[in-house]
Amino acid sequence: MEPKAVNNQQNAKNSEQHEGTSNSVSPSLSTVSSGNFTPGILQQNTGIPKNLEEREDGLRIPSSPPLVTEFQSYPFDKSPFIEANTESVSLSHLKEDCIIPVFSKDNEITLSHQEFIETALSAVSKVFPNEVLDPPEIRVSHSIKGRTPDALHVPAKDLLESQRTNYFERMAFIFRLPGIKDTVSGNELSLTVGGVRAYNNENLYNKKTFEKFKFFIGFQNKVCCNLCVSTDGFLGEIRAMSFLDLEEKILQLISSYNAEKHLSEMKAITDYSLTEKDFAQIVGKSRLYNFLPTRQKQDLPKLLMTDGHISTIAKDYYQDKSFCREPNGDINLWNMYNLFTGANKSSYIDTFLDRGVNAFQFSEGISNVLSHKDSPYSWFLS
Repeated sequence: MEPKAVNNQQNAKNSEQHEGTSNSVSPSLSTVSSGNFTPGILQQNTGIPKNLEEREDGLRIPSSPPLVTEFQSYPFDKSPFIEANTESVSLSHLKEDCIIPVFSKDNEITLSHQEFIETALSAVSKVFPNEVLDPPEIRVSHSIKGRTPDALHVPAKDLLESQRTNYFERMAFIFRLPGIKDTVSGNELSLTVGGVRAYNNENLYNKKTFEKFKFFIGFQNKVCCNLCVSTDGFLGEIRAMSFLDLEEKILQLISSYNAEKHLSEMKAITDYSLTEKDFAQIVGKSRLYNFLPTRQKQDLPKLLMTDGHISTIAKDYYQDKSFCREPNGDINLWNMYNLFTGANKSSYIDTFLDRGVNAFQFSEGISNVLSHKDSPYSWFLS
């Protein structure tokens, strides 16, 4: 049985409204300036950015056509930020061609993919009102197809486009802020925000309840389009009943994120390198990790990479054009980290961000071992 769905055009209002939501951002937080990162203060922004309009429910969302005309394209590698079984779609395709699932028992509409994207844009525009955003990059997977009632007995090959329905179970997106950037080990990084929505994490056969989203703020490496995400810039489960809930929690994460600290941590791992023997030890122990006895595994830090990811990392150690080993076999930890994030592109959408965060935790853990600090990650090098 397929969950009920409603046409996108019927999504005129949210099922919940929350009063008293503040549109201001705390002014006592560190941020970064355009071009070069320097400690600074976020300015309170209580107005509505010029490319946003206010809906009846109080949510500020990008208007159309400014949603497109306010974006600015910057030269960037065309490699997608995630591959796996995903495809690229436009925001207009989600709005105009996709239906929106509902909760079956009460027919309440879900929070749609496109409005999640627009809510994130609203939040980013409030924190960075003077920055120009790149167009959103949207990747989707797991197409859920259906047909209209009048096509009940029509053979699949004879279906008209107007008789087909479709929505995507999983969606990931990013926005780049190309004016805010820095360099790590010769690689230019741009500040990037994004999120993941997966309907497979919702019980669409029940009544409407809190819906789950993932959101991050971090950086994207322009060399390979790999995402660099830390624990401090990631919310693995945002529970929201309305887009006002969602926007408030996104604002809280963006406002608390310390870009200077994240950059400093990434630059710190460039000071350490692994020998070929050390790298081979990590690869071997990583393969053993998933087969460890439960009690032993519980005493070790988590490693979310699968055998398939580890195989890709081992292959790219020799073959990657940007992050492979040195002629003597050594590999810098920054390069190893990018091998991990590159391999992570083959993850499904709903596990992609969690593994990206774990890749940075793992790289930092190995750097602690190399700096002779007491670290549970020493098992991977022992």
